[in-house]
Amino acid sequence: MLISAAKVTKKPFQAKLHFILFFFAFLCIQFINMNSWLFLIPLISAFIGWFTNWIAIKMLFHPKEPKRILGIQFHGIFPKRQAQFAEKLGKLVSNELLSFDDIAEKITNQSNIDKIMPEIEKHIDAFLKNKLSDTFPLLSMFISDKTINQLKSSLMDELQALFPQIMRNYMGNLRQELDLEKIVTKKVQEFSSDKLESILNDIMQKEFRFVEIIGGVLGFIIGIVQVLITILSN
Repeated sequence: MLISAAKVTKKPFQAKLHFILFFFAFLCIQFINMNSWLFLIPLISAFIGWFTNWIAIKMLFHPKEPKRILGIQFHGIFPKRQAQFAEKLGKLVSNELLSFDDIAEKITNQSNIDKIMPEIEKHIDAFLKNKLSDTFPLLSMFISDKTINQLKSSLMDELQALFPQIMRNYMGNLRQELDLEKIVTKKVQEFSSDKLESILNDIMQKEFRFVEIIGGVLGFIIGIVQVLITILSN
């Protein structure tokens, strides 16, 4: 029973295999009988697919200056849109990536202020114990270590409460003087076309190459389909 079942399952597979081989042989015979130029169609289609994608990628950056060919103006996409690109990037950086509100929040955050307080305390301690006695020798004679520690503690409490307000005021003044959107926009606008092309090529070189290869592969497949249609129609 097992042997007969295996034979039954093999027959449909063998029939399909025979059909595929027969169809392939039929195509080979048709290829031989047809003109040899049909063999070039997939290669030509592959070249056209690769070349059109290569041209499309080059036209992202070239020509850098507007040029008219047969009455049609050609200008690279990035050079043509560099001003708009710079403006959009400036807004993105100032509003989403690096806003003054985020910077102010980080600077005035109590945990960040607590991190710098030990260094400030060290300087105040050195001032009260060393520089104060050098500047006011007579005064230092009447100030004990206990008084110095109390004075230092009071100063530290006052500074810890004062720092957030100082930094908020500083960030408010800095916001008026420093326009992030304008700075980023100006920097990007001042990029030369060659520098912008170099940056994007460094970032997307593999992707550009993949697009070129895909164009060639799709062109080759289309060429094969055209050949098959030509053969079957005859």
